[in-house]
Amino acid sequence: MNILVIGANGGIGRQAVEQALAAGHMTTAMVRNPASLSLTHPLLHIVQGDVMQPHTFEKYIDRQDAVISALGVKGGPFNDKPTTLYSEGNAHLIEVMKKKRVERAFFISSSAIETSPALPFYVRWATKVLQRLLRHMYADQLEMERLVKAAGIEYTIIRPPRLLNRPATGHYRWGINSFLKNSLSISRADVAHFMIHHLDDPATYRAMVEIGY
Repeated sequence: MNILVIGANGGIGRQAVEQALAAGHMTTAMVRNPASLSLTHPLLHIVQGDVMQPHTFEKYIDRQDAVISALGVKGGPFNDKPTTLYSEGNAHLIEVMKKKRVERAFFISSSAIETSPALPFYVRWATKVLQRLLRHMYADQLEMERLVKAAGIEYTIIRPPRLLNRPATGHYRWGINSFLKNSLSISRADVAHFMIHHLDDPATYRAMVEIGY
């Protein structure tokens, strides 16, 4: 397949690029600074684009079979700032996809934007604390989810829990449009593994997926 990965120099984005290439997909990696992505491969095309400026990436959507939006803000629980990267950036992406008649896309959200009843009490309490600490980021991700669901494309919204910098295992659990019991962590590599292995899985179309160990 022809795959475009947006935010390809981030933790999940880079893993998605590497695993797409390993699976034999023609991969376009879009970053704001191409020098930040030190990868070479016969199937890889690194391009410069800014998701907040649609004219910079519109041409890269042509002839893509799927798009992986791995956008993410830098910061953390004690450096949360107002952002529109998730909502506005992905709104631009969806607009261009519809113009180019590209249907399939993945979007990265967070499991903690909603308090899961399938988690233990102490984790639900910690989730509510995290929601206050990351209120700006989670608010923008919720708006992104709303926009994606209304877009009329074949989307999959991924909601991972705490992300780890560990190798892909290929062994994890996921729930489609449901809460995942005791889902506390997953590696960025395994989030990418799920997306690359479900690119054309109709069960995940127009769905929200919780994923975790």
